[in-house]
Amino acid sequence: MSRSVVQPSVSLTEPFTGPTRWVQLVLGLVCMMAIASPQYTWTLFTKPLMGSIGAKLPEIQITFSILIVIQTFFSPIQGYFIDRFGPRFLISVGTFLSGLSWVMASYIHTLTGLYLTYGLIGGVGTGIVYIGIISQMVKWFPDRRGFAVGMVAAGYGFGAFLTTFPVAYGISHYGYQMTLFVYGILFAIIGVIAAQGLKQPFTPTTPATSVTEPEVRGVSGKVMLKTPLFWLMFIMMTMLSTSGLMVISQTAAIARDFGVASVLVFGMAALPLALSVDRITNGLTRPFFGWMSDRIGRENTMFIAFLMEGLAMLAWLQFRGDPLLFVLLTGVVFFGWGEIFSLFPSTLTDTFGEKYASSNYGLLYMAQGVGSVLGGPVAAQLHEVTHSWLPVFAVVITLDIVAALLALFVLKPLRRKVRYC
Repeated sequence: MSRSVVQPSVSLTEPFTGPTRWVQLVLGLVCMMAIASPQYTWTLFTKPLMGSIGAKLPEIQITFSILIVIQTFFSPIQGYFIDRFGPRFLISVGTFLSGLSWVMASYIHTLTGLYLTYGLIGGVGTGIVYIGIISQMVKWFPDRRGFAVGMVAAGYGFGAFLTTFPVAYGISHYGYQMTLFVYGILFAIIGVIAAQGLKQPFTPTTPATSVTEPEVRGVSGKVMLKTPLFWLMFIMMTMLSTSGLMVISQTAAIARDFGVASVLVFGMAALPLALSVDRITNGLTRPFFGWMSDRIGRENTMFIAFLMEGLAMLAWLQFRGDPLLFVLLTGVVFFGWGEIFSLFPSTLTDTFGEKYASSNYGLLYMAQGVGSVLGGPVAAQLHEVTHSWLPVFAVVITLDIVAALLALFVLKPLRRKVRYC
């Protein structure tokens, strides 16, 4: 169904050009950093949890999939409530639940308990915060959407950089349970405090000085779900999520199988060093490629980034026995992956409008839940059956390259033909 292109008419007056939106960006960044560790430091907990619970890696990795599936599959509902009731209360609840999940997980000794605490409660909490903050930025920054979404998404990628070495140190010196307990409380406090300053854009002022609220256009999720364009983006995001989440959830196991986990690089063990490097690049890539997409186009940027990840993973596999290259190429892999969390929400809002941005992105974000299953327990099971990471890498490298080609040769011409707002 083709529709005429209608550009949203937003007058960039205060609050869009004043300091208010930059304060919102900083607060959103802090909230994102507070919920980053459950996903990005998960790989550090897999080995001690296997020993404590007595479970195999594929069983433990189901926890990671539950975390991401709940985080993503509940996001349309969470997005709806944030659009309706505002971000402050709901994001406060989300950051509290995310920290609480770690505190509760520190007391459990069964797979079921791990699934319910770290997975279920953590997924609900992180999902509320992630969708809420992203939807805030696409509304507050209509003129710099890619950059703003990239900045707060960087908090989700970069936040774990600050905790990777401390968490690894805490696990090795005090045990994983004490580490979960202490950091869970810390994350909850920081997130709840930051959330108190959040507010919706277009907040009315007094009648004498009020700014006219611009018309906000967009189509609902019900309409969006009937378009081929949405499903193309959903498939592409699933492909990229599978690739990236495979690496996130399996990095420690991969490093141990490659024989480089404990080898010293610049005086530090290769595994925690690689995890710290990839947190930096995973954070930097989001504002960088978001900024680039604002200038050269979303699809052109997708092609460059997705292809970069595929080639980096190919090189990572080729030089898997070299600890230095393992560390460096891990960073390149994540530099080519993390930008999906700035490019896809920006592209979606460009196409389907701002009015239902939260709930619409919640529907697209479910693709990460599908990718978490494929990249987590399914990838671990494939490794279990084949006793090798080579088939796993072959699959995800193929997904990266195919997604890059789809962006340039299918998504780009399709978006030129139709726009739904």
